[in-house]
Amino acid sequence: MAPLGGAPRLVLLFSGKRKSGKDFVTETLQSRLGGNICAVLRLSGPLKEQYAREHGLDFQRLLDASTYKEAYRRDMILWGEEKRQADPGFFCRKIVEGVSQPVWLVSDTRRVSDIQWFQGAYGAVTQTVRVVASEQSRQHRGWVFTPGVDDAESECGLDNFGNFDWVIENHGDEQCLEDQLENLLEYIRARLS
Repeated sequence: MAPLGGAPRLVLLFSGKRKSGKDFVTETLQSRLGGNICAVLRLSGPLKEQYAREHGLDFQRLLDASTYKEAYRRDMILWGEEKRQADPGFFCRKIVEGVSQPVWLVSDTRRVSDIQWFQGAYGAVTQTVRVVASEQSRQHRGWVFTPGVDDAESECGLDNFGNFDWVIENHGDEQCLEDQLENLLEYIRARLS
């Protein structure tokens, strides 16, 4: 049933708006669980790699939170949408190739089709996690509304998804975030035992 990767014990699909803290949350979880137990997978990785190759760009610079990436973001989104329309599972299949850790954290789930692909491939071990942050918190982290980006499917595709299995509130209260992460870590550890 599992395509090309190992058989994970748990797949957590993280989603949220830009600057909500998805990467911070997934990297924190991975650091506490260990890289041998937990893999952070980024759907944007193979997208950016292929986009860079086809457009003669610097792949490494597209991976960081730089103005370089932001300059290409809108075109990259459109290009990625075309790829997904042709094959909704294209980027999902790419990121699971060769992954052997029992816990997978997909840090940038953005579309219903991403969730459907993982649920279809991995069934009951798949959970959805929404990271939410107020506009004020996101602005404090450097977010500025960008037309064609913040109102595109890549940012809004899961706004009306329904019930997420987990919601992590990341408004800037460190203790509140810590308590939520501990609850999620307890769940993850229970699934591993």
